[in-house]
Amino acid sequence: MVQNGIDCILRDGHELRGARIGLITSPSGVSRRLRSTADILYERFRLCALYSPEHGIRGDVTAGGAVESFTDTKTGLPVYSLYGGENRPEPETLNGIDMLVMDVQDIGCRYYTYISTMRNAMEECAKANITFAVLDRINPIGGAEVEGNRLSERFRSFVGTAPIPQRHGMTLGELAGLFNAEYSIGCKLTVIKAEGWDRRRRFDETDLCWVNPSPNMPGIDAALLYPGTCLFEGTNLSEGRGTTKPFEMIGAPWLDGESLADKLNKEMLPGVIFRPVYFQPSASKHKDQSCKGMQIHVIDRDAVKPVAMGLRILEIMREQSGVNFEWLPPSRADSTYFIDLLAGTDELRKTGPTAAFIEKWEAEAEDFRALREKYLLYE
Repeated sequence: MVQNGIDCILRDGHELRGARIGLITSPSGVSRRLRSTADILYERFRLCALYSPEHGIRGDVTAGGAVESFTDTKTGLPVYSLYGGENRPEPETLNGIDMLVMDVQDIGCRYYTYISTMRNAMEECAKANITFAVLDRINPIGGAEVEGNRLSERFRSFVGTAPIPQRHGMTLGELAGLFNAEYSIGCKLTVIKAEGWDRRRRFDETDLCWVNPSPNMPGIDAALLYPGTCLFEGTNLSEGRGTTKPFEMIGAPWLDGESLADKLNKEMLPGVIFRPVYFQPSASKHKDQSCKGMQIHVIDRDAVKPVAMGLRILEIMREQSGVNFEWLPPSRADSTYFIDLLAGTDELRKTGPTAAFIEKWEAEAEDFRALREKYLLYE
């Protein structure tokens, strides 16, 4: 039996008792019995306000969509947006709060914006002398593996808030401890640990029910592949948004899915095989257009190296695309290519994944593995 932080609070709850609480949460903030953390804290403690990360408190906002502030119909509490504008709690929204609690399911990847929401909230709590508490949850893709490069501060953004690898292998509670110490946030931090989990186990190896952490994260395979396939968000290739298999299917109108799948299968990338697919996204890139490409099928989750896999797929699909391939241009003349923000460097766009490039990323992952050791809460 695995119990996340909210389940441990249900058993005791002394860490929250007596405090005036604000809560950052989403639909994934639920107990083992799938009761909303917001409802539980409202009934049992002094919940005073709710704060919404990307995708909204109820998970009804698409990626990048504006999250508005409103009044929650069930509790009557104000809901303050943390996605839009400065992407952090406004000082006045923390008035009357003793403790800001976060209960959101992360997926173990640097790009996922809940990590950035947490860091921003910790910084505001430090300024306001408010305790920040994490109701910790397991890392669904496991906490043993670390893969990818450490983001350069030059490319820090809301999809990359800290110099951690794409696959960091930590829980939100562990990251909070690292952020607080390594980046001199210095807030009063409390982590209510999960119980019954060891870091070698993935979500599908527990007795927990999967609740989509975001609208385009439908299961463990999508989450496992995401550290590699999310890189395609920085290109004009579809990463499967608007289909039933986001981050598992990649394609474009001009590709040859049959030859693409054949070539990728000859690569013998560990833990995966490829199948040609044809799809028509109902949203996002190439909406309502017929796309050809491939689906990634995970056959050995222990063997998959999602970042290395994503880089190799990107290289091969770029070659097949020829002049059709594009890095999505910056949204403004003074802004950065989105791929640079995702990769945490402009080397990928400028040089491609050369052998030296891959070797450098592997070395950076090992450096981070050593750094994170003193912040790990689980064996």
